[in-house]
Amino acid sequence: MNDLKLAIACDHGGYELKKEILAYLDKAGIAYEDFGCDSTASVNYPVYASKVCKSIQSGDCTRGILVCGTGIGMSMAANKFKGIRAACCSDTFSARMTRMHNDANVLCLGGRVVGASLALDMVKLFIETEFEGGGRHTERLALIAEIENEQ
Repeated sequence: MNDLKLAIACDHGGYELKKEILAYLDKAGIAYEDFGCDSTASVNYPVYASKVCKSIQSGDCTRGILVCGTGIGMSMAANKFKGIRAACCSDTFSARMTRMHNDANVLCLGGRVVGASLALDMVKLFIETEFEGGGRHTERLALIAEIENEQ
């Protein structure tokens, strides 16, 4: 995890939760780049999903966290980017398993769906859980990449 650098962004619906996540990351000494937004004023979530995904594609950041009202819009936008495996999670089991089995590189959360305590537990699991790798998981990721490359 020493080379871990998170990209994080939100829309207006995720702004308050993003502030909680940033405070956690600061306290834990985890490197990140904040791509906005910086208030509860209405913005378009695809703009912020794009910033995070492009930073991962370029290698500037290794994983990302996106927060909107439900997490769904951010995950839909993020998954349009080649090489991005974004998972919208609202429970700790899913947050852990999406790293272990799917090698998710973006965690999407709903600021209007989960409370700060649960969200921080999911962020911690997303950061600390490694991809299990191995035959079936690696094979499935290769199949996803094939589909992606056909587009």
